[in-house]
Amino acid sequence: MGAAYFYHLTQRPLVETLRMLLSKSLENGWTVAVRGAHSAQLEALDVALWGGAADSFLPHGMAGGPHDADQPVLLTTQMQATNQPRCVMAVGGAEVEATEVAALERVCILFDGDDEAALARAREQWKTLTAAGASAQYWSEESGRWEKKAEK
Repeated sequence: MGAAYFYHLTQRPLVETLRMLLSKSLENGWTVAVRGAHSAQLEALDVALWGGAADSFLPHGMAGGPHDADQPVLLTTQMQATNQPRCVMAVGGAEVEATEVAALERVCILFDGDDEAALARAREQWKTLTAAGASAQYWSEESGRWEKKAEK
């Protein structure tokens, strides 16, 4: 049974945190779906992920291509990713269901701490998922490094 990890971004930009989490996921041998609510945000993340340092290459692709099922990391707006992910990373307030938290190794929900709407959406997701029995952890980088602040 997996868990939902909530990452409250206050120090680092989304793409930097996403790089770190994707690298760790790939090291674990997991396929990943990065789920966004809007394709424009995913397109920007796609460009940023390709533009990293040569030693930080993250193999990935945008959903809708002929090789989606083979992608170790697939950026998508769809609930069902064709790469059979073991981890989902939700950005931009993308939908997450308690059943997938239970079925996957991990679900990561990344949200901007400077955006009141994003904070409200993350709180709503926490309440919904934990009320449905999903295991959840809240991680904050207030101190400059990631620290677990709550667990349910």
